[in-house]
Amino acid sequence: MKNFRYFFLWTTAIIFLEACNLPAASTPTPNLFATLSAATPLTVDATPQPSLPISSIGEPTGKIAFVCQIFKVQASNQICITNADGTGFRRLTTDSTRQHYYPSMSPDGNSVVYASFREPNIYEIYEMDIASGNVTQLTDRLGNLNGPEISPNGEWIAFKLSTASSNQIWLMNRDGTNPRPIANAFGWDPTWSPDGKFILFASDMQGAIQLYRIKLDGSELQKVSDLPAVRGRSDWSPDGSFLVTYSGQPWNRDIFIMKADGSDARMLTPTGGNSQGPSISPDGQWVAFTSYFDNYREDHGCEIYIMRVDGTDVRRLTENDYCDYQPRWGP
Repeated sequence: MKNFRYFFLWTTAIIFLEACNLPAASTPTPNLFATLSAATPLTVDATPQPSLPISSIGEPTGKIAFVCQIFKVQASNQICITNADGTGFRRLTTDSTRQHYYPSMSPDGNSVVYASFREPNIYEIYEMDIASGNVTQLTDRLGNLNGPEISPNGEWIAFKLSTASSNQIWLMNRDGTNPRPIANAFGWDPTWSPDGKFILFASDMQGAIQLYRIKLDGSELQKVSDLPAVRGRSDWSPDGSFLVTYSGQPWNRDIFIMKADGSDARMLTPTGGNSQGPSISPDGQWVAFTSYFDNYREDHGCEIYIMRVDGTDVRRLTENDYCDYQPRWGP
């Protein structure tokens, strides 16, 4: 792990205005959005902001699960895990012949759920106990599944099912029983609100891709974001007050933070990294993400980074000759 050496030289940033587990915990610093406030919800301000006092934000804790492309081919993607300070790296999955991806941590931090290839157009969802390595298959030939995430109360799993004609968010019980679609939730990359009442997801149901939220019964569908070129995987802060997502054209993507209603959107990452796939720490003080800061435009150059929620103190966690991506933070 090392500090991102170029961050403190960054004084201005330019973005392209055009268009890939939330356990309950402590709240983020109270003056976060006073620090990160923007002029209007539709104006994306890329100006770096003053850092919060170091004393107000602790060092990162917990674990981060992610995809590690150790064989340098997607068909053999694996799931790995590391401590939030970059120590304790290890591979979790053991089948080198299959693709594993979209991991997320359980609310208690004891297990990881992920999707894995079974046969053409069939991906199953699995849950692995981190301590023992025991794996439980939760689905059985529902179709092309990914993006599983366990609800804050530990009772359900939200995930995406893809068909030739659509993508839809589904729910099932934690043990894989009673899988069913959420009405009106046509999209991908689901993540839970910390109270478990809503699911946030990405969708192009109204044209350009944006973030939407919906209740579990399919009611109260609401478009949340209004950013150019939103991509997908996002996250909800533990106190429910803010969201993180990523936006931008290929090789020019950045991490954005906004209030839970989509207002006060602001870019967090320095430009030039093609940053994506953010996940918020359980204490709401840090964001993990994928970026190419040190190996820009290299096919195997993506690594896992973290930064404080005000966009400062960018740190690189992984340092491999293959891609590490899709991080998801847990306790």
